[in-house]
Amino acid sequence: MASERVTVTAYIGIGANLGDARANVLDAVARLARASGCVVTAVSSLYRTAPIDSSGDDYVNAVAAIDTTLDAHALLHTLQEIEQAHGRERPYRNAPRTLDLDLLLYGQEQIDSPTLTVPHPRMCERAFVLVPLLEIAPGVTIPGRMPARCFESAVQDQAITKENP
Repeated sequence: MASERVTVTAYIGIGANLGDARANVLDAVARLARASGCVVTAVSSLYRTAPIDSSGDDYVNAVAAIDTTLDAHALLHTLQEIEQAHGRERPYRNAPRTLDLDLLLYGQEQIDSPTLTVPHPRMCERAFVLVPLLEIAPGVTIPGRMPARCFESAVQDQAITKENP
């Protein structure tokens, strides 16, 4: 007897600052929606932010909520495939990128493996993650920590601008 796959709600951080960043972010959402085992349930507005600990053009950022039957590592692999389809290169930490997809939250799980850390370790320090996350999930809690809204004051000095639709 086959076991039924459990559906988990996951949140994906999406960002880009090379090429047509806006189009890359929107295409990433479309690819997520077509990915096996994933259903996009919400997408934040697009936000523009300056690079942090890096250089280059401003980033376009968003957060998507998905319901998935993929386990966390399989979902990470799917995200990396979408990045690769956009020519993602990783020449050095925080390098400018055509597309960056981060698994922010995976249900209430806390994962610390050599290839994946969930909750994302810096998500509570970045306005470009918290602002769009709270737009689509105002009551979300960071597993092992506290409600995400409790971290807003820590990022209020980071410039972030909502893009026009």
